[in-house]
Amino acid sequence: MHRFTIWAPSAESVAVKVNGAVIPMREKDDQGTWQIEVNDAGPGTDYGYLVDEDPTCCPDPRSQWQPNGVHGLSRLYDQNAFSWTDGKFRAIPLASAIVYELHIGTLTEQGTLDSAIEQLDYLIDLGVTHIELMPVASFAGNYGWGYDGVALFSVHEPYGGPDALKRFVNAAHQRGLAVLLDVVYNHFGPVGNYTGNFGPYLTSAHHTPWGGAVNLEEAWSHQVRRFFCDNALMWMRDFHIDGLRLDAVHAFVDRSAIHFLEQLAVEVETLGATLARPLVLIAESDLNDPRIVRPRVAGGFGMDAQWNDDFHHALFAVLCPGTAGGYYADFGSLRQLAKAIEVGFVYDGIYSNYRNRIHGRPTQGLSLHRFLAFIQNHDQVGNRALGDRVAEIAGFDRAKIAAAIVLMSPSIPMLFQGEEWAASSPFQYFADHDDPEMARRVSEGRKKEFTAFGWDPESISDPESRETLERSKLKWSELSVGQHAEMLCWYRELIRLRRTTLSLNDGEPGHTQVSYSEEEMWLRMERGETTILCNLGRSERVISVPVGSRLVLRSREGILQRDATVVLPSDSVAVISTSQK
Repeated sequence: MHRFTIWAPSAESVAVKVNGAVIPMREKDDQGTWQIEVNDAGPGTDYGYLVDEDPTCCPDPRSQWQPNGVHGLSRLYDQNAFSWTDGKFRAIPLASAIVYELHIGTLTEQGTLDSAIEQLDYLIDLGVTHIELMPVASFAGNYGWGYDGVALFSVHEPYGGPDALKRFVNAAHQRGLAVLLDVVYNHFGPVGNYTGNFGPYLTSAHHTPWGGAVNLEEAWSHQVRRFFCDNALMWMRDFHIDGLRLDAVHAFVDRSAIHFLEQLAVEVETLGATLARPLVLIAESDLNDPRIVRPRVAGGFGMDAQWNDDFHHALFAVLCPGTAGGYYADFGSLRQLAKAIEVGFVYDGIYSNYRNRIHGRPTQGLSLHRFLAFIQNHDQVGNRALGDRVAEIAGFDRAKIAAAIVLMSPSIPMLFQGEEWAASSPFQYFADHDDPEMARRVSEGRKKEFTAFGWDPESISDPESRETLERSKLKWSELSVGQHAEMLCWYRELIRLRRTTLSLNDGEPGHTQVSYSEEEMWLRMERGETTILCNLGRSERVISVPVGSRLVLRSREGILQRDATVVLPSDSVAVISTSQK
């Protein structure tokens, strides 16, 4: 027996189709929820809903299993059937994290959750503590980035479905790895979204780049908020996920007395207390508003951390001057990079030429552990015309400098799959829309977008071609070859140093000092007993260091320590320590 429930507040009639029979549901309650018990239904039973006179049998918006894709019938799934063996696992504090963002479809040749398990020991050896999965909620087609999910409670079947995600998380936990999951609550994908057949999940009162905004403040918004909060709690409770990364929270339009993020933070905190497990929420926001990560008792929304795009933009624009327009026009100086390292936001209440307005607010008093720092992620690589990586754009030596700045900074470092060995594979935008018209629009739109920036249209890969997906898959055979092996060794040493050095885990504001010369293009980051020296200029630099200090790491041959100086060739970085250990 199974009790079917569905929220459809405006419907005059609702029926559930199960085992080939169409069964009218009972009259809805005052919250618009319909329900009925069906005797011969249980785990493995396929079902769908018919609303009013519409003959389309729609999948359940809360479906936990879509074995035949987002247009097919839903299938009942037993969340209690899986045998977990991770009962003793507890994630380490986020402040201690080395985060590794990965995409299941391109991490391995097979592109499945089960095949990804085979790489977990490698990540442990690298020094990773937290895996961040790009979205795994079901979306139209067989492959894509996952940010166009429409069946948000189900795991994308080509990745292996719900049991495969549990196997992956269980295996990660057995090795001591925490798992974070990227979720998209600011919009639904353009194909396969049936929520509008049931209720006002979206509102036309506000618009986003993806169409109508998610309904967080209009009529029935309390039920829509319940939908998304329940989704978040499901991943953490039923799939043992250790935290969520919330995509583009700046797209939320919510003027409620209790903002959706605050409500979510309260409910996740309560779940964590119930499960006796640390659970975290990480936001993506371009608002530069510290209220996102301020504790609720201080008037904030209570997110544990957020991605810091200012850090990326400041570092990328220094490493790769003149390689990109758009928002990079606001960056390019070592002064800005120093500010991003020391306080987080560059634009913290100052004028932005790109936006043509004042942007942001100061991060005063916030630990730098509230921010994730990175030089690569899925957006910053995949949204380039060629999907090329930093080592290819800036060069091998500058990619080493980028790694040192990210991993030695006071913020939480995040890596993107393959960057640690300077992977030759690009990460391009790819999709598999089963709607021919949507596929055509995506292909043409991508080409038009980059042609307008001066790219040869013939060099732009078709996102709807499977070749684009295949081109983006990592080549694990590179790990032991030439410069790939050299870069991997560099990352391992940097991570080892961070994890074993007290001062490199200090996120307190004011405890990191950065000096620099715009003219000579050198930068010095001082973190207690550890100093990072970078030379981005064209000439060799001799930089004074404290007497008795020692050279701990160097990015290339030619870096020498002579008495109380370090000789830095062009495009090199050295780490020195005053510790006597």
